[in-house]
Amino acid sequence: MERGKMAEAESLETAAEHERILREIESTDTACIGPTLRSVYDGEEHGRFMEKLETRIRNHDREIEKMCNFHYQGFVDSITELLKVRGEAQKLKNQVTDTNRKLQHEGKELVIAMEELKHCRLQQRNISATVDKLMLCLPVLEMYSKLRDQMKTKRHYPALKTLEHLEHTYLPQAQQQRNLDNIILQQPRIGSKRKPKKDAYTIFDTEIGSTSPKSEQDSGILDVEDEEDDEEVPGAQDLVDFSPVYRCLHIYSVLGARETFENYYRKQRRKQARLVLQPPSNMHETLDGYRKYFNQIVGFFVVEDHILHTTQGLVNRAYIDELWEMALSKTIAALRTHSSYCSDPNLVLDLKNLIVLFADTLQVYGFPVNQLFDMLLEIRDQYSETLLKKWSGIFRNILDSDNYSPIPVTSEEIYKKVVGQFPFQDTELEKQPFPKKFPFSEFVPKVYNQIKEFIYACLKFSEDLHLSSTEVDDMIRKSTNLLLTRTLSSSLQNVIKRKNIGLTELVQIIINTTHLEKSCKYLEEFITNITNVLPETVHTTKLYGTTTFKDARHAAEEEIYTNLNQKIDQFLQLADYDWMTGDLGNKASDYLVDLIAFLRSTFAVFTHLPGKVAQTACMSACKHLATSLMQLLLEAEVRQLTLGALQQFNLDVRECEQFARSGPVPGFQEDTLQLAFIDLRQLLDLFLQWDWSTYLADYGQPTCKYLRVNPVTALTLLEKMKDTSRKNNMFAQFRKNERDKQKLIDTVAKQLRGLISSHHS
Repeated sequence: MERGKMAEAESLETAAEHERILREIESTDTACIGPTLRSVYDGEEHGRFMEKLETRIRNHDREIEKMCNFHYQGFVDSITELLKVRGEAQKLKNQVTDTNRKLQHEGKELVIAMEELKHCRLQQRNISATVDKLMLCLPVLEMYSKLRDQMKTKRHYPALKTLEHLEHTYLPQAQQQRNLDNIILQQPRIGSKRKPKKDAYTIFDTEIGSTSPKSEQDSGILDVEDEEDDEEVPGAQDLVDFSPVYRCLHIYSVLGARETFENYYRKQRRKQARLVLQPPSNMHETLDGYRKYFNQIVGFFVVEDHILHTTQGLVNRAYIDELWEMALSKTIAALRTHSSYCSDPNLVLDLKNLIVLFADTLQVYGFPVNQLFDMLLEIRDQYSETLLKKWSGIFRNILDSDNYSPIPVTSEEIYKKVVGQFPFQDTELEKQPFPKKFPFSEFVPKVYNQIKEFIYACLKFSEDLHLSSTEVDDMIRKSTNLLLTRTLSSSLQNVIKRKNIGLTELVQIIINTTHLEKSCKYLEEFITNITNVLPETVHTTKLYGTTTFKDARHAAEEEIYTNLNQKIDQFLQLADYDWMTGDLGNKASDYLVDLIAFLRSTFAVFTHLPGKVAQTACMSACKHLATSLMQLLLEAEVRQLTLGALQQFNLDVRECEQFARSGPVPGFQEDTLQLAFIDLRQLLDLFLQWDWSTYLADYGQPTCKYLRVNPVTALTLLEKMKDTSRKNNMFAQFRKNERDKQKLIDTVAKQLRGLISSHHS
């Protein structure tokens, strides 16, 4: 009988051992299951263990079958819904196909409408150009009307004065424009003795040299008409001795070899033309190099023009046109090459003025110069690039030298000076007594005025290019857009991304860019005033300055958020928690108190920021702080912690919550800012109150008290506390002895694992 009891006891002990092994197999990590399986095969009751294992497997199979039966209807419903979706998807496909067909049809109509719009814009541009031309005639017509009125009233002396004024002032302006228009329309030249303007002879005088003039009548070769004696500017025949050419032509003509001399003359002049058209290698270095080059070309063709009109067949129009076509192509190629080396906008502008004078001079002699003006448009783009490079340095110097502090004002004179430089109106600031401050720093009026200077520089290049007001306006606006969206934007971004940039500077940049954004409408008005083209015109380019300053402001805001988070990280690096302490703290950690003080002083400066920047920055900082504290608590290096350490950590979190409740930045509703720390708060409350029954019972419900506590996080923290349970007295209120305490922790941990596995399954 006693043997029976012993056998029964051994059997019970074996069953308990098998049960323990099965629990270990179910709960142990697969990497550590080897020793457990080894104990099974080393035991004597291997067969009975396999029977219990089969029983356990059948139980699990039944559970699986129940679960499948429970979810089968949901699977059927899902398949049914999927079939419905397939039908709806087919309908959607048909709708998309129909929409695409309609879109293609409407696209063709849009192309037709765009062609009509292009035609209308061309008509509008022609009308604008016509109005500009008529405006040039108005002073002449008004002066003529005044002259007729004076003649009618027999005021002869004032009439003579008016006639003199009309003859010497208004008519030469009108005459020049008529000549330019005639050349543009490629009308044939009328008359044989056309002379350039006085300033053209003054500048282009290289080949028309200082040789003493001789009378062409004395040569006895050709009968040349006498020039008017009252001309102030000497002609080609007055500056160059053409008699040797006439004599040679006469001699060859008498000998019957005129054609030989004509071929010889043209061949030699072609060689000379190639020499004249060869620019010096250093022509791009100085303006004198370009001037000398143009002088040679003008002199050459003025001589050929004179030969054309004073001889009979020595040269002809086809020959001169051929030479000019060659000269034009070589000149344009040389100018393109050499002007590309120029990086000084002033030199480019002087070159443009020289090219215009060169073109106008040759245009008077009947040579087509449209290609030169087309090339000036290419040089205009290069001029714009050199301006952008120059202003890039200007903006960089302005931004680097700024103190990023509001401009102080101590007197009315200083106030008016700043307002005169930058369009700013604030009735509240005007009422304040001196001393006072503008909200922006020095770089705002400086940048604004430099943008205006850039516009002036662009306007200088458009002068004398025979462009309409709309074309000038379009050129200025496009160049200004490049200045704002590329040059100024890059300079602002470089300042914002500097390593040593501080929060105060970033705040001031946001304020500054806000005021500069508001000033863009005044820049629109400024361009309108100097071009007389309203920005509402259909073909007028809009300024994109608002986009530039918005992008810069957003970049500064993001940099503020990043900078704040970095500052918070620096404070957190000073955290020195004793995770094994058994003492219960009574005040927040010193590093956290200093961090909260820094945040308070920082957000006090943010009150002047526009929009929701201050609120966003504050919420971002609180979220980052909460996330960093959570990581600090759960990091792998912290292997063990005590209740005392958790209570000290809880005091620090309460300090953060108090900061959030104090409203460091106005504009938050109720406890919105506190929600940043809700995850930490619920986790700490769960552990400090040891409220596992509530957590486990309500988990997954929307009204759960610890809704923000993830079971994985809770298990991680619980494992850190379990390892120290034998070395301290933190669970005294929950246990009677050490074994009960360990069992309690194991039970909670097992239930948490069950939650985790069920959630993932």
